[in-house]
Amino acid sequence: MAQERFKLIPVVYLILKKGNSILLSLRKNTGYADGQYGLVSGHLDGGEPATEGLRREVREEIGIDIPADALTMKLVMHGLDPDRESIDLFFLAEKWDGEIVNAEPEKCGGLKFFPLDELPDNTIPYIRDALDAAFSGRIYLEHGWETYMQRFINK
Repeated sequence: MAQERFKLIPVVYLILKKGNSILLSLRKNTGYADGQYGLVSGHLDGGEPATEGLRREVREEIGIDIPADALTMKLVMHGLDPDRESIDLFFLAEKWDGEIVNAEPEKCGGLKFFPLDELPDNTIPYIRDALDAAFSGRIYLEHGWETYMQRFINK
């Protein structure tokens, strides 16, 4: 019997930039990081390239269209949470078509642009770390592994 291969969860994120500010979404009723600010994001459904999956999520969540050629890869993060291991793809866009709206008010408590150097205190920590890395020129980040690795170091 063949052993099933390990699977990672692919997640796409939008860093929507206007001037020196980025759009953050206040999470609510999702069961994950509710009451904290994050980026417009979502899981890939399978059978779709990452850019198309992100464009789909953006249309669903904030009602705008971003041309595929307007997305720039900024950061790849290998993340580890207690419940999942993921590959997180962060894309930057500075132009879009349409008006930004909260198209999922049952999951989003509001959308707001914040200056990069004045993110709210209740920004999800790994989002803050990813933004710091992406805008300092890093292209890869590991997040959440420190605690995991401590278990082996402390043995």
